[in-house]
Amino acid sequence: MSYDNNNIFAKILRGEIPCIKLYEDTHTLAFMDIMPQTDGHALVIPKEAAETLFDLSDAAAQACMATVRKIGEAQKKGLGADGVVLMQLNGPGAGQTVPHFHIHVIPGSIGDLRRPHATVMADQNHLKALAAKIVAAL
Repeated sequence: MSYDNNNIFAKILRGEIPCIKLYEDTHTLAFMDIMPQTDGHALVIPKEAAETLFDLSDAAAQACMATVRKIGEAQKKGLGADGVVLMQLNGPGAGQTVPHFHIHVIPGSIGDLRRPHATVMADQNHLKALAAKIVAAL
């Protein structure tokens, strides 16, 4: 594996690029997607350097899923979402746009995903308002 230490998520983990943080623990970070497919779209990433699921350690995968569960429950409670879509892409051929393992945690239904993945930048104040509702529900 040739992990790119200069990818945007690695820079976020190092504090070089800001994010709208939802949750952080020893192994994971959850934050708002700046190009969301629907309101409340969040990302969960491991602090471990891994490009795809197949590069990720079992411990990091387990930690990511625990954080995904926390964020999904908070989205349901804080945003009134009836459901939560999880999406995880592995490699450019699958549509992965950032070469660091991540799980999309998207409140709503598959039918709510009207915008294509990673195409439209969201208003930062709107994202912060949604984030506040999710964080309050954690």
